[in-house]
Amino acid sequence: MVGVSFYYMAKTFAVAPLVNTAFRPWVKGLDNVPAEGPAILASNHLSFSDSVFLPVKVPRPVRFLAKKDYFVKKGPGGLAQKKFFEISGQIPMDRSGGQASQNSLSAAEEALREGALLGIYPEGTRSPDGRLYRGKLGVARLALNTRVPVIPVAMIGTEKVQPIGKKVPNLRRVGMIIGEPIHFDAYYDNATDRFAQRAVTDEIMYQIMRLSGQEYVDVYAADMKRKLDQEKKAEG
Repeated sequence: MVGVSFYYMAKTFAVAPLVNTAFRPWVKGLDNVPAEGPAILASNHLSFSDSVFLPVKVPRPVRFLAKKDYFVKKGPGGLAQKKFFEISGQIPMDRSGGQASQNSLSAAEEALREGALLGIYPEGTRSPDGRLYRGKLGVARLALNTRVPVIPVAMIGTEKVQPIGKKVPNLRRVGMIIGEPIHFDAYYDNATDRFAQRAVTDEIMYQIMRLSGQEYVDVYAADMKRKLDQEKKAEG
């Protein structure tokens, strides 16, 4: 399979040596990632580079739900970026809501049914201030529909390596803590119930908070970003 071969070649001979030398990432709980079979890696999201550090340390390929914008940029650079994401098996996530978002989740669900290890950021976007924000229900829908375990992940210090808006990363050490798999057997028969989906999502976010030590904020990160942007415009 071309995608898998490309993934391993790029990781082994290009990305991993560079990342391990420059950032010396440490990881705890790597044995919580199953050697085979489908599972969801649900992580906090502090930096664009989160999607680089985690796959470097996880032996298996990780297929991330990646922002749709990465697949539609114009020009030669945009085309190259799109091809890279496609070949490495990433799944475009449309965050506009409605049927578009559901189609993205359906593609992720199909990947899980094929045995993939799926990476997802339940907050939906990067934290604007290093705190942990309310999780969206997509992660619960995937977990309940496919009945696969969810593995909570805490990225540590990546916001200091590459804060929002900074293209060139700072050279400093980062870490990852991978928690024990969570199974949601009690909710499988109520997979379409929004109260069940919220309970599952909140449990996942609690476990991420416990691992990361972040302060939890019970609002969506996207809403907080809009609020901060409005405040900046009002001040300017």
